[in-house]
Amino acid sequence: MSAKASYSFLIAVILIVPLLVEATISPRKGRVEKTKTTNPLNVLAGPQNESVFNRNLINMRPLPQDILEHNAAYYKDTTYRNFNGTVLGYVTAWNSHGYDVAKMFARKFDIISPVWFQIVKDGDEYKIAGGHDVDVNWMRELKRKGKQERGTTLKIFPRFIFDKFTERDFSRLLSLETERVRLNEILINVCKNYEFDGIVIEFWTQLGGRVDDTFLITLIQKMSEALKKENLRLILVIPPYRQEIPNLFTERHLNQLYKHVYAFSLMTYDYSNPQRPGANSPLYWVRQSVELLAPPTTNDVKTKRRKLLLGLNMYGNDYTPDGGGPIVAGQFLKLLKYTKKRLPFDELDVENYFEVKTEDGRHMVFYPTLYSVHERIKLAQELGTGISIWELGQGLDYFYDLF
Repeated sequence: MSAKASYSFLIAVILIVPLLVEATISPRKGRVEKTKTTNPLNVLAGPQNESVFNRNLINMRPLPQDILEHNAAYYKDTTYRNFNGTVLGYVTAWNSHGYDVAKMFARKFDIISPVWFQIVKDGDEYKIAGGHDVDVNWMRELKRKGKQERGTTLKIFPRFIFDKFTERDFSRLLSLETERVRLNEILINVCKNYEFDGIVIEFWTQLGGRVDDTFLITLIQKMSEALKKENLRLILVIPPYRQEIPNLFTERHLNQLYKHVYAFSLMTYDYSNPQRPGANSPLYWVRQSVELLAPPTTNDVKTKRRKLLLGLNMYGNDYTPDGGGPIVAGQFLKLLKYTKKRLPFDELDVENYFEVKTEDGRHMVFYPTLYSVHERIKLAQELGTGISIWELGQGLDYFYDLF
């Protein structure tokens, strides 16, 4: 049964938040579960002799008790890999568990992207902020483990964003070659100082649709050329297909850039929000986003799709009458204790969800499960893409048995 026919709590929301009249979720019949799980839990944690496959935990409608007992238990051979495409994992300074996950499962990843840096302007000078977050010892240990376990060195591509740029700042950067040269030199110096292997750059959602995309393409091409001369590579973050707004990054853009860019980090998540509650990343939409960028009939389709890193969210959403917002593992597990029944499954979106009432009110919770993550990895294999994970540490540790 579709989740879109199962959500009673939004009746109250419509009365409180007029904007939710347009929500895609319709009222649900029946009672909301109110009691916490009372069965005693046999909680497992750390390395185990069997993977989630052997423990038969990948179920379309999992039991809450199985998730609560097994989520922190993963297969002891963390060097074993199920997915052969490129896997990029983001880590952030505000989620320390992500650093641990990157080290524990180093064999599962090809690239780790720490979210550390911002490109800022100080007068007419370009500067890099965020250096205080750089963890040199962690990087050294990460690369050591990557080399030990894989025979090759795990690569580190930190993410950069433009922060507090004015219209004038962007205008000068996009229109003047001298400005681009100065910025590229600074990025190269940062990479050399910290022994990075390349960069992830995110700006297309800021500027796409606002300026002539010829300037954006030139910025990326020149940046990539400068980095390549120093044996460094560039990954570009790109927005997914959105039916309700003009498509900011299209097949035409991919065709112009794929020979210049090492990979594209495709943001196939955040499909829903408190104004339009629902699935985090419907599977049909993920497929559509990839196939619109690189249709089966396009030239060089295998190369293009290999460079597309299909985005997987490791966070979920908790929708409440007041709106709600994103949740990570600990918040999800706390809410999960309020339900005993198998988690409902939306066959269209291929995601699980559940509805509960706690001491602070009603909740409609969408969060990844082993089954939903596995189906997205299978889709990546089918389409021939890589994977990008936002972000390590937000999900459940046993998810990494799947990769």
